[in-house]
Amino acid sequence: MTDQALTDRATPPSASTLIRPARGPQAEGAWWRDAVIYQVYIRSFADANGDGTGDLAGVRAKLPYLRDLGVDAMWFSPWYASPMADGGYDVADYRAIDPAFGTLAEAEALIGDALEFGIRTIIDIVPNHVSDRHPWFQAALAAPPGSPERARFWFHPGRGANGDEMPTAWPSNFSGATWTRTTDPDGTPGEWYLHLFSAHQPDLNWNHPDVRREHEEILRFWFDRGVAGVRIDSAALLVKDPALPEIPADPSPGDHPTVDRDELHDIYRSWRAIADSY
Repeated sequence: MTDQALTDRATPPSASTLIRPARGPQAEGAWWRDAVIYQVYIRSFADANGDGTGDLAGVRAKLPYLRDLGVDAMWFSPWYASPMADGGYDVADYRAIDPAFGTLAEAEALIGDALEFGIRTIIDIVPNHVSDRHPWFQAALAAPPGSPERARFWFHPGRGANGDEMPTAWPSNFSGATWTRTTDPDGTPGEWYLHLFSAHQPDLNWNHPDVRREHEEILRFWFDRGVAGVRIDSAALLVKDPALPEIPADPSPGDHPTVDRDELHDIYRSWRAIADSY
């Protein structure tokens, strides 16, 4: 893993990280250190079918152009199935391409075609949160408090006599509140769930083994398809203090309840090992 981060959309550059599988000798293994990396926001890059939305076929058609520019790798903003509440950073399915952009088969063909032009593919991984349309979150909303389905997220009772107050006053990385209250099946107010970004992006609980295992499998899924590396979105935010303390006025390193916690190292060591296995 490298500490040379690509610029994050909503967090400081230090909060996003690029990792890639090691390949060949050391010089080849460090290709990313001086590579020309071109960000592709598919929706606005190239439209092959004339429907007004950029697509994977449009990117494939522009590969000679990117080669002639001297591009070594393409970094794709999220191309996954998504309701697009946050430009695709609200992921509903990490193993599917959004239909507006194309299909998984087209993504696989693009990765292979790009390599023939000497261009590697880097994809965004979005591990801090999922879309509120993600099957896990839909199951959590349908399940009762204390259920295994809710344990994958940060559901919590509210403060105050009637639970009307948010569990914490943590600031949002966008704007507004960081907790949204649910409604129970009988129509009464229920638990709150955490979202450091939009209410459409519930935060995952990275203390849960299901969450860690799922993202390790997502990495393998894309490395198996020839992806050369991943950019980790909001990389510093995954782990939260389960005691839900407020943010200290001057937090010490590793002491912030939601940012740069020491437990991150074990997560990324695991990811590094998976990347190195390729």
